[in-house]
Amino acid sequence: MKILILALSGIGDALMFTPALKLIRTTLPEAQIDVLTMFKGAEDILKNNPVVNNVFRFDFINEGAMRSLKYIFKLRKKYDASINVYPSNRREYNIISFLVGAKKRAAVKYLRKDFSGFGFLNNVRITENDSVHNVQTNIGLVEKLLIKNFNEEHPLEISFGKDDKKYAENFLNKIKIYDNDLVIGFHPGCATIKNHIKRRWEPEKFAALGKELIVEHKAKILIFGGPDETDLKETIGRKIGSPNVFVVNIVNTDSILHSAAIMKRCNVFITNDSSQMHIASALQLKVVAIIGPTNPHYIHPWKTEYKIVTLNLDCAPCFFYSPRPLICRRDDVQFKCIKEITVDMVYSAVKEFL
Repeated sequence: MKILILALSGIGDALMFTPALKLIRTTLPEAQIDVLTMFKGAEDILKNNPVVNNVFRFDFINEGAMRSLKYIFKLRKKYDASINVYPSNRREYNIISFLVGAKKRAAVKYLRKDFSGFGFLNNVRITENDSVHNVQTNIGLVEKLLIKNFNEEHPLEISFGKDDKKYAENFLNKIKIYDNDLVIGFHPGCATIKNHIKRRWEPEKFAALGKELIVEHKAKILIFGGPDETDLKETIGRKIGSPNVFVVNIVNTDSILHSAAIMKRCNVFITNDSSQMHIASALQLKVVAIIGPTNPHYIHPWKTEYKIVTLNLDCAPCFFYSPRPLICRRDDVQFKCIKEITVDMVYSAVKEFL
């Protein structure tokens, strides 16, 4: 059997499919399992995964319609089944799956905007459940495809190469982080598409939290994020105090696996709802997740120790999986759910892990 996994929607979503990938391989040890990604970070997360045969990447966004169609038709009729990872509620992803032409096309039936997203182009489907984690939904989708019930749930999985581990060792030695140091990781960013920048806790609060952890616990702070978050990371570093090898360091790497290998050293990881929250989960770190409008049932850290800091407002969660941008309908404070989470609230959660 030849199966194509369409992991087009991003790093965190690709990572949250890894438990399902492992179950496919366990059930079909001789199958060819290939993955198609659109973002380099997702490709990097999966390229060393031992259960995958091939990882392909094609930039459908920037390559244009004609080149994209040409690429898709190279894959056409080569697979017995395709799976759109959850969540991927976009018509473009469903059209790609349809044009690849697998006889069985597995995808979730979404509660919102499913028809307009061309969900009907798929023929192996389970219905979305807002109270179920993304990992469990992906497993349910694989169960429907393989006509098999699984009674096991694996952790998220990242596989490193020797170069990644060596890079992290050299980086940590250079900034003088030792075995007995308390190391706290920050990820102050998240995706910005569809107004998702509103999920971010304010950088001033990350800086204030960093100062408190340094003063009260002699912590060393590592600030993580992608290339597009460099200014954000440096702003927080400056607000805490001039970055230096003894207090706070900005982590800039050319590879998400290099960054993840460094992240593995953190004793606690404090993060917005983001792909790096899921990377921290895969590394089995203690995670403090700052959650505003997102449904925590979908995305809470998986199979690791974690604390969620949220206001639990009556209007939350208001972000569900659909193509529409993130909006706030409150009349008093826009995005109150994230803006009114205090430094003390997050610090209290962190202290439970120290």
